[in-house]
Amino acid sequence: MNFNHFFFRKENMVFNMKLGQPHGGTLVDRRIKGRMRKRLEEEAKEMPRLAGNERILSDIWQIAIGGFSPLTGFMVREDYESVVQRTRLSNDLLWAFPIVLPIPESLKIEEGDEIAIFDNETPVAIMQIEEIWVPDKKKEVKEVIGTTDPKHPGVQKILSMPNKYAGGPIYVINRPKSPYPERELEPRETRKEFQRRGWKEIVAFQTRNPPHMAHLYLQRIALEIADGLFIHPIIGERKPGDFPPQAIIEAYNWIAGNYWPKERVFLSFLWTWMRFAAGREALHHLIIRKNYGATAMVIGRLHASVSGFHRDYEAHEFIKQFDVEELGIRPLLLHGPRWCPICKRVVTDKTCPHKDKQKDISMTYIRKCLRENKSPPEGWILPEIIKIVKKYAKSIK
Repeated sequence: MNFNHFFFRKENMVFNMKLGQPHGGTLVDRRIKGRMRKRLEEEAKEMPRLAGNERILSDIWQIAIGGFSPLTGFMVREDYESVVQRTRLSNDLLWAFPIVLPIPESLKIEEGDEIAIFDNETPVAIMQIEEIWVPDKKKEVKEVIGTTDPKHPGVQKILSMPNKYAGGPIYVINRPKSPYPERELEPRETRKEFQRRGWKEIVAFQTRNPPHMAHLYLQRIALEIADGLFIHPIIGERKPGDFPPQAIIEAYNWIAGNYWPKERVFLSFLWTWMRFAAGREALHHLIIRKNYGATAMVIGRLHASVSGFHRDYEAHEFIKQFDVEELGIRPLLLHGPRWCPICKRVVTDKTCPHKDKQKDISMTYIRKCLRENKSPPEGWILPEIIKIVKKYAKSIK
């Protein structure tokens, strides 16, 4: 079937917004609407079927709404290999991660076929298979994550996927079921909200955790230098031991409604999955937040890092190699902050003389305390947030 006869090609439109262009200059939309959607929904039921897991479905949704602009589908081999080796698409545009469709051996398809990707019994997308190949996944994890150690959660995820990848454009006919769709605004919606508020400088804050005092310190810095703070926590698949999405949502609802001036903060949630790849993941998060309309983003000490696998400020070192003009979004490479028991407050090396006494504020340690029914160290986390996350702590393994 030739989809170009009926597909409304919004991905070829440049959205004229004062907030700056999305990555690659266009904001993609891969959703089919109207009568054609109904027709394709019926045709999908007769096609080879792939059951989508959360990783596949969240990737489809971010492609569909423009969160992964300029991608219009899953990568073909040329783009995949270029991203793995050079951190760029084959057209030389910066890109952090392979966005690929793993396919099981049981799915008997060939290049040129069309497949339907399902969320349980709901057809979500139709994909035109342009290419199928067997990747070198050990090379992929080494280059992208920085290790081949199977104990690393991101390595585990990638190596556990089927050993074939398929690439080609997708056409989305139904929204996949995400955790909290009413709280997950699209790039067009966040951009519209920033425009409504008159914000020109928008700093995004990436997190996968409820906030502790170091997070709030970094958010305060962002509020001091920008028109508004865009808090955009990830609520997709993370790693064992992390708080569930409900804890993050409840905690940040309290912060946005009670801790910061409401008119200076905008809260939405991002459905995507974590790879814990430090520098590469920082680039990925920058590109996504650029597409959602942010002009800057905070990158902290251990951005998207796993203890024991990544160095402090490894993400800073990686991001520094790219020119801000090429990135199209300003990375705020912030150091610290830490807790000083002498000053009895959150500090940085620039504001505290007691460097040898400072302690890293660790959500891992806070979780451990709460699971063991102990109080976290004084000053590390707000009492109101402790009350919220306590409800979820004992369910974490």
